[in-house]
Amino acid sequence: MMATTHALWGMVLALPVLATAPEFAPAAFLAGLVGGLAPDLDLYVGHRKTLHYPVYAALATVPAVGLAVFVPSTATIVLAVGLAAAAAHAATDAVGGGLELRPWLAGSERAVYSHYHDRWIRPRRWVRYDGAPEDLGLAGVAAAPLVVAADGPVAVVVLVLLAVSAVYVLLRKPLATVAERFARAVPSPLRPYVPERYRDV
Repeated sequence: MMATTHALWGMVLALPVLATAPEFAPAAFLAGLVGGLAPDLDLYVGHRKTLHYPVYAALATVPAVGLAVFVPSTATIVLAVGLAAAAAHAATDAVGGGLELRPWLAGSERAVYSHYHDRWIRPRRWVRYDGAPEDLGLAGVAAAPLVVAADGPVAVVVLVLLAVSAVYVLLRKPLATVAERFARAVPSPLRPYVPERYRDV
């Protein structure tokens, strides 16, 4: 799924905080945003493996949420929401397409790496690829309650993320061709630093 979809769903995880402890909501929304985006910082270094932990992040989220419930503070709530968002990101990557330049061709059987199982989890392709129309639909479903429930700044961030999502959906397939041409133009000494999915075209 798109990074923006992960970010929006991470922010959705802050809605219970808004409902029960609104004084912590701004920090919780920020934690959801950052936690939803953070796993994709491995985009160019072992993508969907280096910072994606579908099992371990989920296990770490349980005590973090418990701590936030029984000892609510900015720190405990940020930790719980951020971990939950990162765990959700890693887990939901498995419902999308494979790790390849053109995932709509369904040529890869690697969706996300499970360090617990020491293997790649195969893509389910319920969301055919990042930037598919259904991906934008999921982003919209997440955005709706956030715009309704959250205050001005959060709503603005949500609408910006949704707009970026829409543009990416329109450009997704042409961007693969741009990336392919860029990878071929990279000088030989630098090619090892180009992600594998761009080199294998």
